[in-house]
Amino acid sequence: MAVKISVSGLEKSFGDNHALRGVDLSVNEGEILTLIGPSGSGKSLLLKCILGLVSPDAGTITVDGDSATNLKGDARDAFLESFGILFQRSGLFDGLPVWENIGFRLLQQKGATRAGVRDQAIMKLRAVGLPEDVVDLFPSELSGGMQKRVGIARALAGEPSTLFLDEPTAGLDPIMSNVINQLIIKNVRELGSTAIVVTSNLATAAQISDEIAMLHEGQCVWSGRATAVQNSDNPFVHQFWNKQKDGPIQMPIASLSI
Repeated sequence: MAVKISVSGLEKSFGDNHALRGVDLSVNEGEILTLIGPSGSGKSLLLKCILGLVSPDAGTITVDGDSATNLKGDARDAFLESFGILFQRSGLFDGLPVWENIGFRLLQQKGATRAGVRDQAIMKLRAVGLPEDVVDLFPSELSGGMQKRVGIARALAGEPSTLFLDEPTAGLDPIMSNVINQLIIKNVRELGSTAIVVTSNLATAAQISDEIAMLHEGQCVWSGRATAVQNSDNPFVHQFWNKQKDGPIQMPIASLSI
């Protein structure tokens, strides 16, 4: 199976904060790689480095075998057009109706018409299980679950070859989380896309992943098939997956006085 994205020796520091420390990982074409790990372990930063939103200090990033670092001009524009992105907290534009949020990138394309983009937005809404009458509403008129689905619809607009989904089920109840998980699987498989998903929801990781990689303190401490994670003897994975307080992951716990 061909490797879609490969990261090798990726490093990034902000002053004395070594946020990424030699990260190595890859995701195969057509598969879903889920990144898990404690808060602040570098998961979202890794996505930003791949996209070129943050420049790494060292290491290599390749997409389809080509270097993805230091791209400029038309090459960078073409590179970004191949990605669909769901931001944390959806990242919808409050002042735009749903259809313009979904079609924001499509409206910038040469020859695009507002009527045509609106029709495409309706198709993507249907793909994420939302009715057509949502298309002219504003984000403030939607529930949290509906905003997530609109965010996914925007990520799917233009049928990108690669999807980055950052905390797609954060803050949602278990039923809605399961709906979102099924939407991710369905749409990734139908598009034939490759996806990297950042999640703190272990149920989501177990349900949607082909591969799972765990980051801790800026390093990839484990990666493997999703079927292997639950029985892994890696101490970091074992502690995190089983939600145990004791282990190599030290979490600051403030003392409480009653």
